[in-house]
Amino acid sequence: MTRKRSFAPVINDQVRLLVLGSLPGEMSLAHSRYYAHPQNRFWLLMGEVIGTDLQSLEYDERLKALLAHRVGLWDVIAEAHREGSLDSRIRNHAHNDLVELANSLPYLKAIAFNGGTAARLGLKALGQEAERYGIIKLPSSSPAYTLAYSEKVNAWRKLQPWIGSRIF
Repeated sequence: MTRKRSFAPVINDQVRLLVLGSLPGEMSLAHSRYYAHPQNRFWLLMGEVIGTDLQSLEYDERLKALLAHRVGLWDVIAEAHREGSLDSRIRNHAHNDLVELANSLPYLKAIAFNGGTAARLGLKALGQEAERYGIIKLPSSSPAYTLAYSEKVNAWRKLQPWIGSRIF
């Protein structure tokens, strides 16, 4: 079984909201990009939240748009063994240091978890530090989570109060 590794966090010192996934899937790992699978709804959902068509942008521009709205990205899991892309196949994982990252972000107000595995493992990794932030558990943007898009977008809109003023 192959050991998979997460990407570097997408952050700057202005981040107010940190969105955490579990571990990049096969397509994301192959392209070295967050949420690269074309059926993953992350970019569509975040576009709804920040009011920007992220899907039409090049990848680097998507990341810049998130940061301009004070949204950062990372994963709960630093590395793990996993066949395929399903969270249920994750074995022998090691956490990213979420506490250290959160403490390095002076304006961080909320942490959102993209899916149940990210929430379960992320809250465990944060421990009591989680009490310092607004915590939002989101339905997964993955195509493997078959909740209707309209229900996903309604849940993801709960992020809007945490979105910071656009910065340039």
